[in-house]
Amino acid sequence: MLTPRARPARAAGGAPRGPPPAAAALAPQPAGADSPAAAADGSPARADSPATAADGSTLVRTGAGWIRGESTEEGRQFLGIPYARQPVGDLRWKEPRPPKPWDGVRQAGAFGNRCVQSASWDPGYEKPSHTEDCLSLNVYVPDGHTAQRPVMVWLHGGGLTAGAGEDIVPDTFARRTGTVVVTVNYRLGAMGFLATKGADGLDGEASDGVSGNYGLLDQQAALRWVRANIGRFGGDADRVTIAGESAGGRSVCTLIASPTARGLYRAGIVESGAYGDCAGRERERATGDGAAFVKKAGCPDPRTALACLRAKPAKDILAAQAGFDWGPVVGGAFLPVQPKEAYENAGAARVPVLNGANSDEGSLFAFSRYDGQGKPLTAGQYPQALTDAYGPELGGRVLTAYPLTEHASPTHAYGATVGDRSFACPALRLNTALADRGPVYAYEFADRTSPPFASLRELDTDFDFGATHVNEVQYLFKHFGLATPLNAEQRALSRQMLQYWGSFIRDGVPRADGGPTAPDQRTRPGQVLSLRTASAGGTAISTTVGDEHRCDLWDAVPAG
Repeated sequence: MLTPRARPARAAGGAPRGPPPAAAALAPQPAGADSPAAAADGSPARADSPATAADGSTLVRTGAGWIRGESTEEGRQFLGIPYARQPVGDLRWKEPRPPKPWDGVRQAGAFGNRCVQSASWDPGYEKPSHTEDCLSLNVYVPDGHTAQRPVMVWLHGGGLTAGAGEDIVPDTFARRTGTVVVTVNYRLGAMGFLATKGADGLDGEASDGVSGNYGLLDQQAALRWVRANIGRFGGDADRVTIAGESAGGRSVCTLIASPTARGLYRAGIVESGAYGDCAGRERERATGDGAAFVKKAGCPDPRTALACLRAKPAKDILAAQAGFDWGPVVGGAFLPVQPKEAYENAGAARVPVLNGANSDEGSLFAFSRYDGQGKPLTAGQYPQALTDAYGPELGGRVLTAYPLTEHASPTHAYGATVGDRSFACPALRLNTALADRGPVYAYEFADRTSPPFASLRELDTDFDFGATHVNEVQYLFKHFGLATPLNAEQRALSRQMLQYWGSFIRDGVPRADGGPTAPDQRTRPGQVLSLRTASAGGTAISTTVGDEHRCDLWDAVPAG
């Protein structure tokens, strides 16, 4: 389940940004990639002593060549850095390859292209992207000459069909937490998750089959780039935390279960990402979806299907992918078994995890279905809506557990069922599953007064979203590069959350001034760090989150 997508042109770190170019400009330089003609200050640069961001420079040598970033009020930023060869032509639906080296100095002052996706309601996403030249990342470095800072790699949300690394601008987060932050673009939708049967198996490079996990393999390629290059930006390659929200959080819980991601990170943060118990698509279902997609795209002959698809314009692929569920595929080297099985049978990475959800996750989805369409759910329609969603037997039990008398409106009551089943209870189950293999720290973002995120703020509605899906992101970062209208006590909660997240990234344990340490599920199972403003009681440990979200009901039925 995901957020409907959106956002406007905005500034990153105080520097105005125009539309990303089709290809980043290269400064004309006679020297090779390992020896630019001059450093940023005009003095000769020595190849045996390259400038690094740890030295305060905006000129850095990566494994593929030199880049020049820029300084901002918050530090330094390096945008649109290729971490893999672009997946175009014959490389469409193939595993990511290392980037081609370049000569001279590549300008890293603008975000790279967004991967192929439809238009949406988020600010700045009013037009679709048909660009496959999109495998780039962005690096944000705090000021100062400190080397070996901890690193956070952020994986964006968007249902694995939308979004980009630029969806958050984490420059203030980087400064306040003392971390180097990397944000990543990865292939989406059919481009990232098409699976078809092939002679060499699911993970093979057979000409008549593709694996279905290219978007997540892109993420692993980005992590390998970080491991090889982040030291030149002042980051510690041995202290990398992978983090993400919604589909980005789901990516994190998938990577924790993936054997091919081992050693690329030392901790994980899952924000609202445990929906569906982090499950991937079974191979038979994924390849069945792939076969239906191939026919819909106009390439019905199995002997020539891939060649036919690779010849199709990206806009045709995008049009054909609607109506399918795109996501990770189980089977093969990348994800041999379902994540839940990997967690329970010692197949998952033994790393600390910070995991949680928001207290009112489902209100966004219920609003989008009803009030946002101009058709608020009525009391008379409520029982049938539950039957339609959950079937007659379960729908009846849900009606008893979620009486209208306990909710502001029928839409809010329906939203509570969605949020509890899809986010809150799966997050608690993930805590339990992961606790057998390492530290797991549980939180719930519970500021019911939180302002709706930017896409919702642009709507003409007085609907009370509460602490809905996505809302915590703007307490940590500039969501869509925009400032969030927080009041004084919300700003105090934001500062506290930065301390919790920063402490976890640095030391593997979430701590903050004036608040309790987040409870480790190995020793305090079921206890959750409830993140609240002072007027709501302040941040405290809760022992009732499972009861509040009716998890006794939802844990007994298949994940949704």
